[in-house]
Amino acid sequence: MVGRPPVPEVIWARPERTGRGPKPAYTRADIAAAAVRIADAQGLDGVSMRHVAAELGCGTMSLYNYVPRKEDLYELMVDAVSGEHELWEPGPDWRADMLRVGHQTRELMHRHPWLPRLMSPVYGFSPNALRYLEHCLTCLDPLTGMKYGMKLQLVAMLNGVVTLYTANELSTAERTRSLPWSEEAENAVRTAYLGAQVMGGAYPRMAAAFTEDPGPIDLEAVFEEMLGRVLDAFAPRG
Repeated sequence: MVGRPPVPEVIWARPERTGRGPKPAYTRADIAAAAVRIADAQGLDGVSMRHVAAELGCGTMSLYNYVPRKEDLYELMVDAVSGEHELWEPGPDWRADMLRVGHQTRELMHRHPWLPRLMSPVYGFSPNALRYLEHCLTCLDPLTGMKYGMKLQLVAMLNGVVTLYTANELSTAERTRSLPWSEEAENAVRTAYLGAQVMGGAYPRMAAAFTEDPGPIDLEAVFEEMLGRVLDAFAPRG
């Protein structure tokens, strides 16, 4: 007899634990916290059902009674750290509030460097993620003439830009830690090579850009300006 094919399922629509028996020994919060601890210490590749079960002190097969799939485990992790977002009472300045959202999201990803890898619309509708989205839409209440579809597009674009920017930051930092020499030595060699290539005459516009003196680069200011440009694209036209 052929069994019934699998059907899509949302972890949040399931009871905390399937089947009959004694009261569950662990909550989803316990499981998510254990997985987050592992990911923070070892990276996302260190997270497995076996490792999470060992962290909790239970058998791997027992864990499947709570979390049927690894994808569900990832969703629990994303929801858990989404709960770290600070939700404040928004003011009349939607732009300032969304800048604050962007900075907070970046800080969250630096606390949990594995998070950019799991940023996906698939995990975007968990309980804490929904509270975060509702908060962002509340921040955008002053944009009275804008439809909610466009507001959601604004939030998605801001999150996407922050995720890409922060993922690049984290990747660069990881690579720098693996170098057998200092970051300054690496940058000096690469800058010298780039200068020689650009000043050879084949790239006149790059040469003009290279010879400009922008002064010291403030990465925090660069991030702020990047967020501002995204938000300005959605500002009401006068």
